[in-house]
Amino acid sequence: MSGTRRPRRALLTLTAVVAAGAAVGAGTVLALSDGPPQGEDRPLATTAGLERLHRLPPVTERVFSWDGAQARSAEAQRTYAIRCMTRAGFRYVPKATPPAGSGADERPRPFGLETAPSEAPPAADQPGETPPKPGSPEASPAYAQALFGDENRRLTVKGTKGMSVSRPGEGCLAEAETRMLGDGRARWLQVRIMLFEGQEQARTEVEKDPAFRNATGRWQQCMERAGFPGQRDPQALLKTLPSQKARLGGRDVLKADLRCKSETGYLTTAYTRLAAVQQRWLDANPAVAKDWAALLARQDKASREVLAG
Repeated sequence: MSGTRRPRRALLTLTAVVAAGAAVGAGTVLALSDGPPQGEDRPLATTAGLERLHRLPPVTERVFSWDGAQARSAEAQRTYAIRCMTRAGFRYVPKATPPAGSGADERPRPFGLETAPSEAPPAADQPGETPPKPGSPEASPAYAQALFGDENRRLTVKGTKGMSVSRPGEGCLAEAETRMLGDGRARWLQVRIMLFEGQEQARTEVEKDPAFRNATGRWQQCMERAGFPGQRDPQALLKTLPSQKARLGGRDVLKADLRCKSETGYLTTAYTRLAAVQQRWLDANPAVAKDWAALLARQDKASREVLAG
């Protein structure tokens, strides 16, 4: 949420929301390519095909999507906090709210490489808020007190598996969040933690799914035929690649990985089965989905009022 002292990327796994979840239908089939590869440089997965796959798992969709309702809520909180700090006699200039739809690349890639790695250097992270100048009002204890309140009175909420998240319990940031959620603020934090925990649990459980295990077996056999025996897990392959470059041939093993995923339909099966496991988790935790939807609607109503002035 806007105004925190932590980068948005680090908080997305616990704070991002969407207006609706993804439904998983029986017999879902998604094409990852427009046809058989016509050369080494031809993409094996289309951007649109991967996007459809990424949106299938309904818990992940709730955790990571950044749609109009979430963007409005963040902007309303930002606006409210600015006004609150102005009333307290301070100038507060938080980062601009990311536009709706900008969270797509934040979604995890739990099944390893999906497209050929770029030769370009990674993009630099966006700079955070400018630190206050020493001696300025923004660097004073009074400013921090107005914005964050007493550190000993923070709101801390825990999930069912020990994960916790903490937010200001008073000050302008807390007031802005309370304006959006009223007495539902603690439950909203808890629901988001539980969704994140459910996502992690589903990733572990999908390993036991027969269809997923069969897809992994096909990928393993394909990798062996390609000259890379002993590969058991596409995600582990990507993680351990730096230490395997000399032994496995560097980028050649990545090409084999992508081609085997395409030939065996690995990613389609993996995401479809993960979506089914996540849906079972939602079905087993109906209060989470119900409260998430209700509290999101509550935020959206409040944010429209705040932004209307």
